[in-house]
Amino acid sequence: MDARTEAEFRQFVEARSLALLRTAYVLSGDQHHAEDLVQGALAKLATRWRKVDDPEAYVRRVVYHDQVSWWRRRGRIREELVEHAPDSEAGFAADHAGSVDRRLDVRQALARLGPRQRAVLALRYFEDLPEAEVAHILGCSVGTVRSQTARALARLRALAPELADAGSLRAHRSEVSP
Repeated sequence: MDARTEAEFRQFVEARSLALLRTAYVLSGDQHHAEDLVQGALAKLATRWRKVDDPEAYVRRVVYHDQVSWWRRRGRIREELVEHAPDSEAGFAADHAGSVDRRLDVRQALARLGPRQRAVLALRYFEDLPEAEVAHILGCSVGTVRSQTARALARLRALAPELADAGSLRAHRSEVSP
Protein backbone atom coordinates (compact mmCIF):
# COMPACT_ATOMS: atom_id res chain seq x y z
CA MET A 1 0.00 0.00 0.00
CA ASP A 2 1.53 3.33 -0.99
CA ALA A 3 1.37 6.38 1.28
CA ARG A 4 -1.62 7.96 -0.49
CA THR A 5 -3.64 4.73 -0.39
CA GLU A 6 -2.76 4.20 3.25
CA ALA A 7 -3.88 7.73 4.09
CA GLU A 8 -7.23 7.15 2.35
CA PHE A 9 -7.71 3.89 4.21
CA ARG A 10 -6.85 5.47 7.56
CA GLN A 11 -9.26 8.32 6.87
CA PHE A 12 -12.04 5.83 6.12
CA VAL A 13 -11.30 3.85 9.29
CA GLU A 14 -11.31 6.98 11.47
CA ALA A 15 -14.52 8.29 9.92
CA ARG A 16 -16.58 5.08 9.86
CA SER A 17 -15.26 2.82 12.65
CA LEU A 18 -17.79 3.90 15.26
CA ALA A 19 -20.78 3.38 12.96
CA LEU A 20 -19.42 0.00 11.87
CA LEU A 21 -18.86 -0.97 15.49
CA ARG A 22 -22.46 -0.09 16.35
CA THR A 23 -23.69 -2.28 13.50
CA ALA A 24 -21.48 -5.15 14.61
CA TYR A 25 -22.70 -4.77 18.17
CA VAL A 26 -26.32 -4.99 17.07
CA LEU A 27 -25.51 -8.13 15.10
CA SER A 28 -23.50 -9.84 17.82
CA GLY A 29 -24.86 -8.47 21.08
CA ASP A 30 -21.35 -8.47 22.56
CA GLN A 31 -18.94 -5.54 22.59
CA HIS A 32 -15.77 -7.61 22.38
CA HIS A 33 -17.07 -9.84 19.61
CA ALA A 34 -18.26 -6.74 17.73
CA GLU A 35 -14.78 -5.23 17.95
CA ASP A 36 -13.30 -8.46 16.61
CA LEU A 37 -15.78 -8.51 13.74
CA VAL A 38 -14.98 -4.94 12.70
CA GLN A 39 -11.24 -5.44 13.04
CA GLY A 40 -11.38 -8.57 10.89
CA ALA A 41 -13.53 -6.87 8.27
CA LEU A 42 -11.23 -3.86 8.12
CA ALA A 43 -8.24 -6.16 7.72
CA LYS A 44 -9.96 -7.82 4.75
CA LEU A 45 -10.80 -4.42 3.32
CA ALA A 46 -7.18 -3.27 3.62
CA THR A 47 -6.06 -6.06 1.31
CA ARG A 48 -8.67 -5.11 -1.30
CA TRP A 49 -8.85 -1.33 -0.78
CA ARG A 50 -8.18 -0.35 -4.42
CA LYS A 51 -10.60 -2.95 -5.82
CA VAL A 52 -13.63 -2.08 -3.68
CA ASP A 53 -16.06 0.51 -5.03
CA ASP A 54 -18.06 1.05 -1.82
CA PRO A 55 -15.82 0.31 1.20
CA GLU A 56 -18.54 0.76 3.81
CA ALA A 57 -20.92 -1.64 2.09
CA TYR A 58 -18.06 -4.12 1.71
CA VAL A 59 -17.17 -3.95 5.41
CA ARG A 60 -20.80 -4.28 6.47
CA ARG A 61 -21.22 -7.34 4.25
CA VAL A 62 -18.04 -8.91 5.68
CA VAL A 63 -19.17 -8.19 9.25
CA TYR A 64 -22.54 -9.78 8.57
CA HIS A 65 -21.10 -12.86 6.88
CA ASP A 66 -18.47 -13.34 9.58
CA GLN A 67 -21.13 -13.03 12.29
CA VAL A 68 -23.34 -15.60 10.56
CA SER A 69 -20.37 -17.94 10.16
CA TRP A 70 -19.49 -17.55 13.83
CA TRP A 71 -23.08 -18.19 14.84
CA ARG A 72 -23.30 -21.32 12.70
CA ARG A 73 -20.01 -22.66 14.04
CA ARG A 74 -21.11 -22.02 17.58
CA GLY A 75 -24.12 -24.23 17.05
CA ARG A 76 -27.56 -23.85 18.35
CA ILE A 77 -28.46 -24.41 21.96
CA ARG A 78 -30.58 -27.49 22.25
CA GLU A 79 -33.42 -27.37 24.72
CA GLU A 80 -34.83 -30.42 26.42
CA LEU A 81 -38.42 -30.55 27.55
CA VAL A 82 -38.82 -32.06 31.00
CA GLU A 83 -41.89 -32.90 33.00
CA HIS A 84 -40.77 -31.05 36.14
CA ALA A 85 -38.50 -28.09 36.72
CA PRO A 86 -34.99 -29.15 37.79
CA ASP A 87 -35.23 -27.24 41.08
CA SER A 88 -34.90 -28.99 44.41
CA GLU A 89 -37.75 -29.14 46.89
CA ALA A 90 -36.32 -26.18 48.80
CA GLY A 91 -36.61 -24.04 45.69
CA PHE A 92 -32.88 -23.87 45.00
CA ALA A 93 -31.35 -24.85 41.71
CA ALA A 94 -29.72 -28.26 41.56
CA ASP A 95 -26.00 -28.58 42.22
CA HIS A 96 -24.13 -28.63 38.90
CA ALA A 97 -20.65 -28.98 40.35
CA GLY A 98 -20.32 -32.51 38.99
CA SER A 99 -21.07 -31.45 35.43
CA VAL A 100 -18.67 -28.51 35.73
CA ASP A 101 -15.93 -30.84 36.97
CA ARG A 102 -16.65 -33.24 34.12
CA ARG A 103 -16.56 -30.38 31.59
CA LEU A 104 -13.15 -29.27 32.91
CA ASP A 105 -11.87 -32.87 32.78
CA VAL A 106 -12.98 -33.23 29.15
CA ARG A 107 -11.39 -29.89 28.17
CA GLN A 108 -8.11 -30.76 29.87
CA ALA A 109 -8.01 -34.22 28.32
CA LEU A 110 -8.68 -32.85 24.84
CA ALA A 111 -6.00 -30.20 25.31
CA ARG A 112 -3.48 -32.98 25.95
CA LEU A 113 -4.16 -34.58 22.55
CA GLY A 114 -2.34 -33.56 19.42
CA PRO A 115 -4.07 -31.11 17.09
CA ARG A 116 -4.94 -33.75 14.48
CA GLN A 117 -6.46 -36.13 17.01
CA ARG A 118 -8.33 -33.28 18.67
CA ALA A 119 -9.67 -32.18 15.27
CA VAL A 120 -10.82 -35.70 14.39
CA LEU A 121 -12.67 -36.11 17.69
CA ALA A 122 -14.21 -32.65 17.50
CA LEU A 123 -15.46 -33.16 13.96
CA ARG A 124 -16.66 -36.74 14.48
CA TYR A 125 -18.25 -36.52 17.92
CA PHE A 126 -18.93 -32.88 18.71
CA GLU A 127 -19.90 -31.75 15.21
CA ASP A 128 -21.34 -35.22 14.47
CA LEU A 129 -19.93 -35.32 10.94
CA PRO A 130 -19.60 -38.56 8.98
CA GLU A 131 -16.13 -39.98 8.43
CA ALA A 132 -16.14 -39.06 4.73
CA GLU A 133 -16.83 -35.40 5.48
CA VAL A 134 -14.16 -35.31 8.19
CA ALA A 135 -11.70 -36.82 5.71
CA HIS A 136 -12.60 -34.14 3.16
CA ILE A 137 -12.21 -31.31 5.69
CA LEU A 138 -8.86 -32.60 6.96
CA GLY A 139 -7.59 -33.56 3.52
CA CYS A 140 -6.92 -37.21 4.32
CA SER A 141 -8.45 -40.63 3.65
CA VAL A 142 -11.40 -42.18 5.49
CA GLY A 143 -9.02 -44.85 6.80
CA THR A 144 -6.84 -42.15 8.34
CA VAL A 145 -9.89 -40.66 10.05
CA ARG A 146 -10.80 -44.08 11.45
CA SER A 147 -7.29 -44.81 12.72
CA GLN A 148 -6.86 -41.30 14.18
CA THR A 149 -10.22 -41.63 15.93
CA ALA A 150 -9.28 -44.98 17.45
CA ARG A 151 -5.87 -43.71 18.57
CA ALA A 152 -7.33 -40.50 20.00
CA LEU A 153 -9.98 -42.37 22.00
CA ALA A 154 -7.38 -44.80 23.33
CA ARG A 155 -5.12 -41.92 24.30
CA LEU A 156 -8.03 -40.12 26.01
CA ARG A 157 -8.75 -43.24 28.03
CA ALA A 158 -5.09 -43.43 29.07
CA LEU A 159 -4.70 -39.71 29.82
CA ALA A 160 -7.99 -39.25 31.64
CA PRO A 161 -9.23 -42.45 33.27
CA GLU A 162 -11.63 -40.31 35.33
CA LEU A 163 -13.70 -39.96 32.15
CA ALA A 164 -14.16 -43.73 31.81
CA ASP A 165 -17.62 -43.56 33.37
CA ALA A 166 -18.57 -40.67 31.07
CA GLY A 167 -19.85 -42.97 28.35
CA SER A 168 -19.36 -41.96 24.76
CA LEU A 169 -18.12 -38.54 23.71
CA ARG A 170 -21.39 -38.02 21.86
CA ALA A 171 -23.27 -38.01 25.14
CA HIS A 172 -21.09 -35.20 26.49
CA ARG A 173 -20.97 -32.83 23.56
CA SER A 174 -22.14 -29.90 25.62
CA GLU A 175 -19.47 -30.46 28.26
CA VAL A 176 -16.72 -28.83 26.26
CA SER A 177 -18.66 -25.89 24.94
CA PRO A 178 -17.69 -22.55 26.48
